[in-house]
Amino acid sequence: MNDTPFLDTLAVRPLGDGTFVADLHQDWAVGDRPHGGYLLALLSRAAVGETSLDPLSVSAQYLRSPKVGPVLLRTERLKAGRTVTVVRAVLEQAGQVCVDATITLGEIPDEPPTWSDLPDMPVNPPPDAVDLGSSDAGGPNGLARACDMRLDPRGAGFLRGSTSEPLRLRMWARPHQGQPDLLFGLIAGDLTMPVTFNLGRFGWSPTVQLTALLRARPANGWFRLVVESKAVHGPWFDEDTLVIDSTGRLVCQARQLALSAK
Repeated sequence: MNDTPFLDTLAVRPLGDGTFVADLHQDWAVGDRPHGGYLLALLSRAAVGETSLDPLSVSAQYLRSPKVGPVLLRTERLKAGRTVTVVRAVLEQAGQVCVDATITLGEIPDEPPTWSDLPDMPVNPPPDAVDLGSSDAGGPNGLARACDMRLDPRGAGFLRGSTSEPLRLRMWARPHQGQPDLLFGLIAGDLTMPVTFNLGRFGWSPTVQLTALLRARPANGWFRLVVESKAVHGPWFDEDTLVIDSTGRLVCQARQLALSAK
């Protein structure tokens, strides 16, 4: 567990003209590769800047993987409207563009949803949920330095050496310090291990494209994550994540296209 508050790992320093500098934090990296959802949260924080707007959607192309350390963030306002503002945000390192994102900003509604259809899942992790920061998962998960993650062993066949389970995982997550917010919702949309673990594919699975929609400001407590894939074609697979807060509100929907080792 780390002692760095979540928002401190997303600190950006303005240079003027929509340009920022930041340091990619080791706590949000697997090895020396920063977590994809963390990069989205960092870009979104730069896009929001000094406004009072919320990120509503983020669509990103992952062009190359940056390393832990300093980066440059460039933002450009593409549209400023009454309902939505659209910002392009680019993360650069060593003169190369690593992530290119389009971020839609606006106001997250505070009223409860008129209608929703979400999977049923316990509010808190059950006693047999696997703490991914412990050796029960085969060794501490690198991101467990940054947040508390509990995996539902039901359906996680890879824990037992099985490759016959559906590509569907369930997990609970929350920051070690403080309570989850919208930016943590973005991270949660890409937080689980790849569902292709259930096929016995344990290699690095880089995200190629990810789109996340933020739907509600989260309540305190655990996030509940339901992650599944609809199809795996060769090395390509899709992964859909629903992030639900402790009151049953949908906080984030994320869909990505990724690569896995055969």
